[in-house]
Amino acid sequence: MPTALITGATAGLGAAFARRLAAEAFSLVLVARDEARLAESAGQLKLRYGVDVETLPADLTTDEGLAAVEARVRQGVDLLVNNAGFGHHGRFPDVPAADEVRMLKLHCEAVLRLTLAALPGMRERERGAIVNVASVAAFFSRGTYSASKAWVVNFSESAAADIGDPRIKIMALCPGFVRTEFHQRAGMDTAGIPGFLWLKADDVVREGLRDLALGKRVSVPDVRYKTIVALGRLVPRGLQHYVSSRIGR
Repeated sequence: MPTALITGATAGLGAAFARRLAAEAFSLVLVARDEARLAESAGQLKLRYGVDVETLPADLTTDEGLAAVEARVRQGVDLLVNNAGFGHHGRFPDVPAADEVRMLKLHCEAVLRLTLAALPGMRERERGAIVNVASVAAFFSRGTYSASKAWVVNFSESAAADIGDPRIKIMALCPGFVRTEFHQRAGMDTAGIPGFLWLKADDVVREGLRDLALGKRVSVPDVRYKTIVALGRLVPRGLQHYVSSRIGR
């Protein structure tokens, strides 16, 4: 039975990945900060899908938490989903530097280190996959959040090219606005976001895993966001920034 480790696994896209992979008979390792919520999620998944579920409470913005998850990844996983992330409601440079550094540690350092921890075992077994959750924001200029997600996209493409083995897949998943707790936790006002731009987490995960199976290195779920990204490459950067500022991250 294959094993998947998912960070940020108790809500939003992480929980959707857990449900989908459990339905596909993966054993799960769920990583999140909230130990009680992890236990609740694990119990529900075991009851519904009959799979093995391991929980690992850890804060990936701390050295101790990141080291603990690295150690578990080195024990062997078939699929690593680097999903944990957060946003700021403030704009650069008003956000405190310490908060910006926490974001970079989670979005960049954790993705780098967990990927490096997973790859030796995958190369030895000659199979495996890594999904690094980025964002459509990666293709637009919007503060440290979009900059960190742009790094995730570039890193994922570069790592996949450097590994050069089609049996080991590395992909950046770049969703748009998804109905999750993300914006509420960040204190962001989403009232101005048009309804047609919202996606369902389960749909994003389904399309992302399909693209992973197809060997894509970057996945932008939904034709609406594929169109937005394509158009964004055609308009001046200044106009991109204006639209992004008006609509939100």
